[in-house]
Amino acid sequence: MDSPVILASLPYALGIVMLGLGLSLTLDDFRRVGQYPRAAVVALLCQLVLLPAICFGLVLAFRLPPELAVGMLVVAASPGGPTANLFSHLFGGNVALNVTLTAINSVLSAATLPIVVNLSAGYFLPGAAGIGLQFDKILQVFVMVLVPVAIGMLVHAQAPEVARRLNLPVRILSVVVLLAVIFAVLYGERENLAGYFVSVGLAALAFNVVSLLAGYGVPRLAGVDHPAAVAAGFEIGIHNTALAITIALSPTLLNSAEIAIPGAVYGIVMFFTATGFGLLITRRARTSLSR
Repeated sequence: MDSPVILASLPYALGIVMLGLGLSLTLDDFRRVGQYPRAAVVALLCQLVLLPAICFGLVLAFRLPPELAVGMLVVAASPGGPTANLFSHLFGGNVALNVTLTAINSVLSAATLPIVVNLSAGYFLPGAAGIGLQFDKILQVFVMVLVPVAIGMLVHAQAPEVARRLNLPVRILSVVVLLAVIFAVLYGERENLAGYFVSVGLAALAFNVVSLLAGYGVPRLAGVDHPAAVAAGFEIGIHNTALAITIALSPTLLNSAEIAIPGAVYGIVMFFTATGFGLLITRRARTSLSR
């Protein structure tokens, strides 16, 4: 991935995705965690603790090459996003909880992502100079994640009608941007693509399926109701892969096309598995109600 145009456009592409997120958020979304304390705490623990641990076990089990292993963990540490909210809405989840979890996860990821990146790079790539996020790079991640969200929230607060009108177009543009970024990564690495899919495809699929099931199942075991568990399942199973890819490709961050590959593969897989997961839990819910 050596196209200067693509590399230069990545931060702007991510900015569109994060701006779209901010346009749908208010400060009440952060305060609302008190309305769903059990669901929010369980989902956040799954996102911040369980997911990286599961991903670490899977990359070891699948014996992924070091760069692909790091890329998988970058995906695991990336928060959910507007796509998770959309799937939750389609399949009967508690969308308000989704929005709250997305808001909190997006803020927390500015701190947790660098930790996961540094730990995974130190473990899998101990001899690679320059891999990992130092303080200046951590600050850059913080700015990339939070500034567009803050701008979107400011527009929402000061000009709610403008935010309302922009919300749908920016959401659609966010999906288009995500697909374009994924396509650009895959096209840039087309000569190695078959090998990458063989190496990381099953691991990405397994991680996505486990994430969706854990995101739904763990809250249910903790006594969380079905709609809230659906919201948690999509929030934990659907990641902001545009963020993961940008961190991997950015010349001032990880600067590695190989590390970006798991994000691109996961970004394709998650649309299909999330749809299947949504249909499955909807059918189970209907069956339970009919008894």
